[in-house]
Amino acid sequence: MESIRELYRIGHGPSSSHTMGPRYASNTFHALYPDTASFQAKLYGSLAATGKGHLTDTAIRDVFNSLGKPVTILWFPEESLPFHPNALTLIAFDEQEQEIGRETYYSVGGGKVLSESDRDDRKDSIYPQYLTRMDNILRYCSKEGIRLWEFVVKYEGEEILDYMKEIWSVMVEAIHRGLEEEGVLPGGLKLPRKASQYFAQANDMGGVLGTPARALSYALAVSEENASGGKIVTAPTCGSCGVLPGVLLYIKNQYHLSEMKVYRALLTAGLIGNLAKHNGSISGAEVGCQGEIGVACAMASAAVAQLLGGSIHQIEYAAEMGLEHHLGLTCDPMMGLVQIPCIERNALATMRSLDHASFALLSDGRHKVSFDTVTEVMLETGQALPSLYRETSLGGLARFT
Repeated sequence: MESIRELYRIGHGPSSSHTMGPRYASNTFHALYPDTASFQAKLYGSLAATGKGHLTDTAIRDVFNSLGKPVTILWFPEESLPFHPNALTLIAFDEQEQEIGRETYYSVGGGKVLSESDRDDRKDSIYPQYLTRMDNILRYCSKEGIRLWEFVVKYEGEEILDYMKEIWSVMVEAIHRGLEEEGVLPGGLKLPRKASQYFAQANDMGGVLGTPARALSYALAVSEENASGGKIVTAPTCGSCGVLPGVLLYIKNQYHLSEMKVYRALLTAGLIGNLAKHNGSISGAEVGCQGEIGVACAMASAAVAQLLGGSIHQIEYAAEMGLEHHLGLTCDPMMGLVQIPCIERNALATMRSLDHASFALLSDGRHKVSFDTVTEVMLETGQALPSLYRETSLGGLARFT
């Protein structure tokens, strides 16, 4: 299992798999062939089907054009490569237009990219293999008398807290920018920003309904920033980046918590996301939105449970509910944009994470379905979904545009 640095990536939206990943692949490929005269990019499967809405072509052109190199982009939405539905092949040509090199890359979710020649990412593991399942981690933490965030520090090192400080700073900045901005989001849906209005109304309402609605407005702010190509943190993806910061800032303000408490909650949330990524998937193109919003809700639910004094077993229970109750959630973005239904899903998953934490804290942490089990079911369910419900914009809500 990789470092949570690979889960929390700082970058620009709107999509970690369709924008951040292809941009990284393009930079990597150009470094292999710096003296190339021109390039060609072939996009396959989901990467081609919703690439224009996610600005995949813009990201690729930005890289090569900034280096003074022309690039031709070809789209193959009906052709998927076996390893992963988000695939692109980059080809380098000399001045005589003769091919001098090619590489296929897979954008596997959360901005992570694997090349065809090096698809095995296990070499980057920093956790022992026997500690890549939640049940084993809970037993280990119980034996050692440590919390889940302490488990992460043990294998990531104390410096991971410094990285969490940076991550939190970017998250909060995204919230503040999103609350200030108004107007219509880019793209053909003509969707107006709502975060600023909802935040004002939540403050005016107060009470039982208004106070937690601030968390909803924070999540909207980040998601709208992402949809506009703003700077955000994948948590675990761009499309689900609003859930965790939304609920964390709300709980921090509500209970007057220290920054260090938030950093530790980010570590626990990162562990939850890492386990889901390692044993399941966080790619909407692979398993639908359950792998994005579902995992984000699990991460946020666990973070809240920890901040409110939950045991490691109550934290695991909250995370399990966050994922379980999003099982089967499809990825069907209208016009291939990370706007409908994505933005509202971020806001509502934020509210659900508060409920999951409350439910878990009312219990003693014992329950029937483990986080490991629901992660396996999520992967199985996602792979059983027809491709039109896995980020291709061919079915579901995407048909009504």
